[in-house]
Amino acid sequence: MSQKRPSFFLLVLVFAQFAGTTLWLSGNAVSAQIEVELGVKLGGWLTSAVQMGFILGTLLNAIFAVPERVLSSRLFLFSAVFGALANISIAVFPLNVPLVLISRLFTGLFLAGIYPIGMKIAADWYGKDLGRAMGYLVGALVLGKAFPYLLKGISFELPWKTFLFCISFICFFGGILLWWLLPDKPLPSQRNSFSISALTSIFKLPNLRAAAFGYFGHMWELYAFWAFVPAIWKIYLHFHPEYSCNVSIATFTTIAMGFMGCWIGGLLSVRFGSGRVALVQLLTSAICCFVLPFLLSFPLTIFSILMLIWGITVVGDSPQFSTLVSRFTLIERRGSIITLVTSIGFAITIFSIQLIDFLLAYFSNDFHIFWVLCLGPVLGLGVSFRRIFKE
Repeated sequence: MSQKRPSFFLLVLVFAQFAGTTLWLSGNAVSAQIEVELGVKLGGWLTSAVQMGFILGTLLNAIFAVPERVLSSRLFLFSAVFGALANISIAVFPLNVPLVLISRLFTGLFLAGIYPIGMKIAADWYGKDLGRAMGYLVGALVLGKAFPYLLKGISFELPWKTFLFCISFICFFGGILLWWLLPDKPLPSQRNSFSISALTSIFKLPNLRAAAFGYFGHMWELYAFWAFVPAIWKIYLHFHPEYSCNVSIATFTTIAMGFMGCWIGGLLSVRFGSGRVALVQLLTSAICCFVLPFLLSFPLTIFSILMLIWGITVVGDSPQFSTLVSRFTLIERRGSIITLVTSIGFAITIFSIQLIDFLLAYFSNDFHIFWVLCLGPVLGLGVSFRRIFKE
């Protein structure tokens, strides 16, 4: 007997995804206060530690076929609870650099049971409408990652430890809500074990390979952009002292606009196809990256428009690439393959984040260093265009 999808299904799933992913950049939002207490600069390592943990978690989930062995709502709840605990550990124990990095590592580890599992839940319940559902879901991820900057921007006096407790509570509440309200699809009757041949289908199936490599190119740009949005705004304001701008609010707005890209892209995908929507947004974000240095001398209004367009398109292609991966993958290993593709994508982000961090140390006020982010979209377009443009 087939299960009926509740009318509030997407609303609960979107909120839970938002709540869980508030953990992602929570450390970045209070990095200045943490660095003052530690007396050292952590730079891009705060973000990279989360990415490394996420990669480890997704790899373990894929290798041991966890999404096919554990009910999705239980896995999501477990990950939300322990991710929240990892997030606040630096507010509970004596502060030092190893603790901070290990805390962010484990936060990323448990996020592996939130982001990909949310996508799996959507893929299990939505068919032809998956592109729209993914648009809302990844949009929630974007808002979740931007939210710490909003909270920081409107609460200047909030101690960083209290801030982290607030974020962790939001994550915990989202996990409880999803587990309580959403039904699970039955697990596969045949329990899957580790299978190299199944997981390497990413590289063997032409359409799946094209979608995955488009996603990989997009990921090279995305997280490095998000991690250094504050730096981009600070560089611009350095050359324009005549403007007064709250960097935290500007960062929140730039990242949060990605929700519009995901939402509108999801709607457009129903008419034009996920492939076209993904590739157009990937191309647009590459153009924004390329023109960035030329807008340094422009007024704040023009520069803000560029940042908003970049914020919209840099992530707007993500749900459509994820939709294509879900559509082209092996149904019986959908959860594990989605998780593995996500893991590889996040591994790529570490290299682009650390590269930008390295370049900023030597060229602190030069927008040209961000041109290296164009490499991902160019490669993604080159590999995936012919295969997925009509999808």
